[in-house]
Amino acid sequence: MLNRGQKQSAGSGGQTRRTLRPYAGVTALILVSTVAAVVGPKLFKDSRVRAAGNATPLVTVSQPFPKDIHGRMQFLGQFSAVDRVDLRAQVGGTLTYIGFKDGDVVRSGALLFTIDPTPYQIKFDEGTAQVARARARLELATTELARAQTLRKTDAGTVENVEQRSAELRSAQAALDEAETLVRDAKFDLDHTHVYAPFTGRMGTHLVSVGNLVLGNRGGGSAPTLLATIVSINPIYLNFDMSEADYLNFERERAAKRVALANKVEIALSDESRFARQGILDFLDNTFDRSSGTIHARATVPNSDLLLTPGAFGRVRLNLVPERQVLLVPDAAVSADQTDRMVLTVGSDEVVKAIKVQIGELRYGLRVVYSGLSASQRVIIAGPPVLPGTKVSVKEGTINPGPDEGGI
Repeated sequence: MLNRGQKQSAGSGGQTRRTLRPYAGVTALILVSTVAAVVGPKLFKDSRVRAAGNATPLVTVSQPFPKDIHGRMQFLGQFSAVDRVDLRAQVGGTLTYIGFKDGDVVRSGALLFTIDPTPYQIKFDEGTAQVARARARLELATTELARAQTLRKTDAGTVENVEQRSAELRSAQAALDEAETLVRDAKFDLDHTHVYAPFTGRMGTHLVSVGNLVLGNRGGGSAPTLLATIVSINPIYLNFDMSEADYLNFERERAAKRVALANKVEIALSDESRFARQGILDFLDNTFDRSSGTIHARATVPNSDLLLTPGAFGRVRLNLVPERQVLLVPDAAVSADQTDRMVLTVGSDEVVKAIKVQIGELRYGLRVVYSGLSASQRVIIAGPPVLPGTKVSVKEGTINPGPDEGGI
């Protein structure tokens, strides 16, 4: 039975071996498939990386845009009123009238405030009466002097009488002069109970309400009451500061007679992109500010639309030298190499080359290149980052300038 069991076992083993052969083949197939699934994508990815590494970068190139421009300076300035007046009471009394609304534009001579004129009218009437009495006394003294002089000629009068009448005449004349002075003083006070606009301008807020007692500067003691403030609005000043370098550049241009002191400036407000307004640079200070190293400059700007407001900021642009031709490239095409500025160009051999350039400000939305670049060279204006010496494929592009505006 052992032999038979062995045969069965062997038979079973044989059957098992016969049975396992197909499963072994499936396992091998699964193993191969698994290896292919794991290794295949990696090999495919590596091949794509090698292909990408061997591919020539595609860049967009264009020749610089030539343009005639003039040199200029740009500054940030602040507007201020040409005239500003603090309206204060000249005489004291009760405020009885306000003739404007806060923020109104008022014309020159407009009535702004009234201080109760009653006590000053009384004083003026008293002075007028004193003048009338003094004038009557003077007329009497004149008549009596004439009578005394006539009597003296007929020996009916005395020299002492003539001298006395002469003294009375002089006293009457002095009394009249004094009375007239008091009337003028009372008239001054009476006139200043009405406060008028000294010029056309914009009013601030009123600082005293009707019914309040105000103090004048003729009463002595306390400071006169501030009623309101008025500022002129047309024209208006634009104040800005020049650095020492800008000032020297400006002075050299003026010495070369390429620019006048009363030169036109172009102005844009903080929310404007165009320098549409114009003014006249009419003042440069005579000393530098020691703390900031700048010198004060001022332009006068028309303000017919009354949009410009004292205290607001604006950009001012000052043109200097005559026009000259420069090359314009996109600002992104210029890179920094320590203290130098470089642009990447592509030669006829399709190899990238770095060129050192001297640049200026932004004009027409592009960067000004003064030197180092020629108009025939092809500048890389778009594409992937490339290094000098790299072989590239090129696509022709264009450089399109925008409006000639810019910020500080």
